[in-house]
Amino acid sequence: MLNRWKYGLMALVMGLLLVACASIGSPEGGPRDYTPPRVVKSSPEPGALNFKGNKVEITFDEIVNIKDQQKKVIISPAPKTMPLIRTVGKKVTVEFRDELEENTTYVIDFSNAIEDNNESNQLEGYTFAFSTGDQIDTLAVSGIVLKADDLEPMQHVIVGLHSNLDDTAFTHVPLSRVSRTNDLGKFTIRNLKPGNYHVFALNDVDGDYRMARTEDIAFLDTIITPTTQQYTSQDTIFTFDHRIDTVIEATHTLCLPNNLLLCMFNEGYRSHYVKQTGRPSDNKLNVLFGAPNDTLPLMQVLRPAEHRSDWCRVERTSANDSLIYWITDSAMIKCDTIVVAMTYLRSDSADRLVQVTDTVRFGYRKPNAQVKEEEKKAKEREERAKRLTQLLEKQENAVAQGKELDEGEQEELKELQRVDPNEIPKLKMDLAKGVQMDIGDSIILKFDAPIASINPRGVHFEIKRDTLWVPVTLPVPCIKPVDDYNPMRYWLPVATQPDSIYRLTIDSAAVTSVYGLYNSKLSRELSVKPLEEYANVYFKVNVKGNAFVELLSTNEKVERIAQVKNGAFEFLNVNPGSYFIRLTIDGNGNGKWDTGNYKQHLQPEEVYYYPKKLRLRRNWDLDESWNIYETALDLQKPDEIKHNKPEQAKNKVEKKQDQRPGEEGEEEEDEFGTGFNNTYTGDKYNDAKSKRRRNSLR
Repeated sequence: MLNRWKYGLMALVMGLLLVACASIGSPEGGPRDYTPPRVVKSSPEPGALNFKGNKVEITFDEIVNIKDQQKKVIISPAPKTMPLIRTVGKKVTVEFRDELEENTTYVIDFSNAIEDNNESNQLEGYTFAFSTGDQIDTLAVSGIVLKADDLEPMQHVIVGLHSNLDDTAFTHVPLSRVSRTNDLGKFTIRNLKPGNYHVFALNDVDGDYRMARTEDIAFLDTIITPTTQQYTSQDTIFTFDHRIDTVIEATHTLCLPNNLLLCMFNEGYRSHYVKQTGRPSDNKLNVLFGAPNDTLPLMQVLRPAEHRSDWCRVERTSANDSLIYWITDSAMIKCDTIVVAMTYLRSDSADRLVQVTDTVRFGYRKPNAQVKEEEKKAKEREERAKRLTQLLEKQENAVAQGKELDEGEQEELKELQRVDPNEIPKLKMDLAKGVQMDIGDSIILKFDAPIASINPRGVHFEIKRDTLWVPVTLPVPCIKPVDDYNPMRYWLPVATQPDSIYRLTIDSAAVTSVYGLYNSKLSRELSVKPLEEYANVYFKVNVKGNAFVELLSTNEKVERIAQVKNGAFEFLNVNPGSYFIRLTIDGNGNGKWDTGNYKQHLQPEEVYYYPKKLRLRRNWDLDESWNIYETALDLQKPDEIKHNKPEQAKNKVEKKQDQRPGEEGEEEEDEFGTGFNNTYTGDKYNDAKSKRRRNSLR
């Protein structure tokens, strides 16, 4: 009986195994790989001395790729010829094509360019160093590069040092030791010799590791001396029941300075020359210069010889670098080619401004489509006139005989005698903004051609009182040019009141263009919202001296500008919504941000962002205090309006999503003891710097 049970049990087990073996299913994959590639070996060894070869070979534990090699990988000191950098399977090779310098430490900074082939896990901040002499340099400095005018992190720009402390070294000698910033704008320059250095950042467009006047740059005013500092930290090991098991004390080396702040700017230098000329239509000449000008060029018309002295009206930018000459002389408009002797300032080979005169030909030929359309309309007008003549003659004969045209011919005659308004050219005009106005808005009119005259009797402005329209007295002149730059924008000099409805009426033919065209009648009702629809912003700020503040929209468009007065500023009657605030220390008091100048040792004007978003509601006041030094500079600009955001690898997002509830990732830290989450503010921002130093030395 026992044997029978035993054999039965064995048969059941065998049956289950057979069923399991016969089942068809997909094999389950393991957990997702979040581990970046790991270096297995290299030739030479990291930190090798007396290296005599020309090739570095690094082997990883998996197949790797190099992403954005030209943007991310940098070799220091910079070779004359870029080495060949390749990946084959698990190996990365760097083959130098120049002879290596003697007794020199070489650093290959891969940044985060190396990633595995399958999951694109990046090896962050990987560098490889070796020396051609009997010692290797070990000092380092680190910091951050921000764009001076908007605090954007400058990604993948060069940061370099010069041991040559002459001011001309940056413009004449390649940087001696370089690195690149990462996605956060942070950098570390490793393997430095002891000594004194100037620090620079450079958006090296031409690849020569030297400053060009057209490139973005940054520089420190002070000389730095790399040093090291020892500090201790305590790590605690816990038991499984969360009791303290062991406290381990470790000694670390901190490389200083590690808080360098470089504010990158462009000097705004542009060579003076005529960039482009053209004649887009028969009545317009375009001239575009390569740089701003203090004065307008002198335009002497050579052809046609006969022309009016006031042959044009000029539309221009405030910098006089983009000009449109609206031709008002009808004889010139009809000319196929206009020849002008243009006298202007141009940069010579020594970068000096010299006055030159060029002969410029402005030719114009109507497009074929336009010619055909005009011919078609001319033919239609000719046929219309011919038919009209026929009917008038027939009508005259019929009247002489005491008869009339039949009903169809009478209707046709009336239609032909009716003037087609579409055939009468009109001056186009309208409001530059919609009919919904905010308190303080100007009423601006835009035209499609320069204006010759405005009849004030044809301009009417009224306010609605109950059901009646009451005239508002207008000043003289009733419509004024907005500025001296655009002859086609005018404004109504009236002060509107909140919670009011206005009506602007401009009679037909009240406005005349320089081409003799008149406007059609314009009538618009304008409404101004009540005070309850707005919010007000009041700020106290720890700033003395000249400063101005910009209220920014969510796309960083400047909505309002206010001056800081007695440590305070305000924005009144602001539409509800989300806003941000940027403050500029206006050193020269000209009301705009000014860039720096390396030759003059002039830094760009300082910029700060209020680190929080303003959420304004209707009929609501916001009253805040702002210490512009309280938040480290690289953390001030809110992420919502930051453009240069770090590359967020897919595997990092998925790793965070895969973490169990309550599970926290480890804080990344580099070899210099400055956690990646640390910030850099520079010597000007002592509060944040001191706090960071206390944290790093705990």
